[in-house]
Amino acid sequence: MINEKISEKFENGTVVSSLSVAEITMIEWNEHSLFKGVYLKHLIKGIDTEGSLSCHLVKVNPGCILDTHVHIGKLEIHSILEGNGNCIIGERATEYVSGTVSIIPADTTHKVIAGNEGLFMLATFSPALL
Repeated sequence: MINEKISEKFENGTVVSSLSVAEITMIEWNEHSLFKGVYLKHLIKGIDTEGSLSCHLVKVNPGCILDTHVHIGKLEIHSILEGNGNCIIGERATEYVSGTVSIIPADTTHKVIAGNEGLFMLATFSPALL
């Protein structure tokens, strides 16, 4: 359907590899252990890529925060699919809206603050987060 939201397309999509196909609806959302109102769906794990990368859908509820943190030795890419908010990467503040892609170098502190629409993004890590 042409009017379907991007988040719905991802949530109803598939993860395809040379060995398998997984329906994304069958992958559970996990509440973040540290940040309230943040949920992750682990689409691709390190076991699937020999540790080279991982991809995760991330939902941040309106007004919620992924507070300042760092991923030691891991480059992270955020692709904003829907919603709004801000990200602070090191000392630089960036507005997050649909279509924004940001690169967070390894060992760089960052913080994500969801706006009144919340945020729905794809986070990719290299090497794999999980």
